[in-house]
Amino acid sequence: MARLRNVQRWWSKPEAQALVERVAVGHGDVAMSVEPRSLFGRTAPLEVELGSGKGEFLIEQALATPHRDFLGVELDAAVARLFALRAARAGCVNLRVLRADGRTVVNLLLPDRSVTVYHVYFPDPWPKLRHLKHRLFSSQFSSGLMRTLAPGGTVCVATDVGGYAGEMFAQLNAAGLRRIDDCTPGGRSTGFARKYLGAGKPVFEACFALSSEVSMEQPARPAAHP
Repeated sequence: MARLRNVQRWWSKPEAQALVERVAVGHGDVAMSVEPRSLFGRTAPLEVELGSGKGEFLIEQALATPHRDFLGVELDAAVARLFALRAARAGCVNLRVLRADGRTVVNLLLPDRSVTVYHVYFPDPWPKLRHLKHRLFSSQFSSGLMRTLAPGGTVCVATDVGGYAGEMFAQLNAAGLRRIDDCTPGGRSTGFARKYLGAGKPVFEACFALSSEVSMEQPARPAAHP
């Protein structure tokens, strides 16, 4: 909490604004679309993390993989600002931070067949029945993933909640993605993953792929309704 309060103070300073100007998408404005080539000034494989938190995982990935581009999506304003400051200070030229709801980004803002890898780690399970509508994963969301994935693209997911893992995996499979043996890059290296594993909790993780035979022009198949 103290770090987030410091970020709020920093954010009001001109030097902080200038520092994050090239990292934060829209820089305070509402994004109406997300065009990867415009954001990064080049065409490269794009990896998107939904619910990036403070950005530990994605900053590490961006620095280690300069030939790829990375977009971190975080809804909480203070956390997104902290993420943007950390990314700018780390010198991540291939990373952008967007404050937005992941569902909006996937369903409305990203172009068709534009994402090589999605990372979705430890989304809020919203365990109470009256809150289920707030869950990230739904048939519509899964259809959005299918629409925006490039041929051969993957969705990597992880959670500490077994029941929610089963639901996510089933929805991705119903949408037309197939489970593969690849390990999830962030399933054990994000802040939440280290917290849960350190406490001895199980982590349920999996990767799902879109067929490489799908055409760039081929429309996504509607996800089956549960």
